[in-house]
Amino acid sequence: MRESSESVYHSSRGVQDLEIKDANIIFNTVWNELEGEVGLDRMRFPKEIFWLNGAPGAGKGTNTNFIMQYRDFTGAPVIISELCTGEEARKRMDAGLMVGDREVLNLLLRKLMDPAYVNGAVVDGFPRTKVQVECLKLFYNKLLQLRVSALTKSEAKNHIRKPHFHIIVLFIDESESVKRQLERGAKAIVKNKEVEASGVGQLVAIRKTDLDPGAARNRYRTFKEVTYDALQSLNEVFHYHYINACGTIQEVQDRIIDELKYQSSLELSQHTFDRLTKIPLASHIARHARQQLVYRLDDYELEHTDLFKQVVGIIEEKFMPVIHRHAISGNAIVNTEDGVFHDPLALAMLIDIFSERGYHAVIDVRQKEIPESVDRETFKIKTKVKKVYRVLLKFQGSQIRRGR
Repeated sequence: MRESSESVYHSSRGVQDLEIKDANIIFNTVWNELEGEVGLDRMRFPKEIFWLNGAPGAGKGTNTNFIMQYRDFTGAPVIISELCTGEEARKRMDAGLMVGDREVLNLLLRKLMDPAYVNGAVVDGFPRTKVQVECLKLFYNKLLQLRVSALTKSEAKNHIRKPHFHIIVLFIDESESVKRQLERGAKAIVKNKEVEASGVGQLVAIRKTDLDPGAARNRYRTFKEVTYDALQSLNEVFHYHYINACGTIQEVQDRIIDELKYQSSLELSQHTFDRLTKIPLASHIARHARQQLVYRLDDYELEHTDLFKQVVGIIEEKFMPVIHRHAISGNAIVNTEDGVFHDPLALAMLIDIFSERGYHAVIDVRQKEIPESVDRETFKIKTKVKKVYRVLLKFQGSQIRRGR
């Protein structure tokens, strides 16, 4: 049996990660715990979330406040590194590593349910791993499902909104990142000395990675090897570009505004989204297509045995010889006038049988009028309609190896 571990192992080799890396298990576990504690009807999340990420020293802290002012958010930014203040989490961060995905997700979702973020939130430092990226996708899909469900409940319709996720990733190269981290550490030391000497102000927390060039480089490489690669797959769901964080603060902020305008231009409005929700997503249909296909085929065998047997026989006798002759190209067209296909159920069977066998089948029904007889008195030609079923089949063709 597999067990999920929230702990880390400390040995002579340093800090090691023992957490199970399964996004579905992690997300569903955290979500179900929250639902059990709070209740689904009382779970409220921000209608707009800015997911701010980037290389160490890229200016996330500086630009967090800018984004909040730009969107008039009142809730304090959700800073992942500040959420994860436990001893084990601190040991991992001091080593330049990531905190456990389940721990981060649990703390984050609980924080986002705070009423202070109902209108919007800026999240600094999530997602950072492939598992967290997948959890973000699952979170977004869950919120979409909640909105669709809310449309049928008048009392929930105004409380659960369509989620708007904005992805912002600031990027700088390794040398610039290390330079900025060390400069930040040096400034923090000076600041703390002034506070201690004067007794005025508050001490600034200092990361160990901001004091050690090696740790700073390790932190950047962790971002590049883990976070950077993980963020690539977010483009499958959200439209965004990396933002060049080099230059003046104003230049970077102008780039952020341009990026947010771009992302907003691709978002459906609330009313448009609600209008389209009755049409299921292709991915949702495809997800259950195999189960439904198996159910239909078993039903054909049990409830329509003779017709099913007849269709299978026609495929074996008339279709397969043509398919074999086109095995290299992976494309075949078969015309049939067999009367069995006048029954729409037989056509459905034909498509399902080929689908189960790994073919993509499309049927085009064509009707032709053909002369049947001539009226001897009026000399008018009588015609009858002939149906021709044109079946287009696509499948994985044969790859012919050629020498080089």
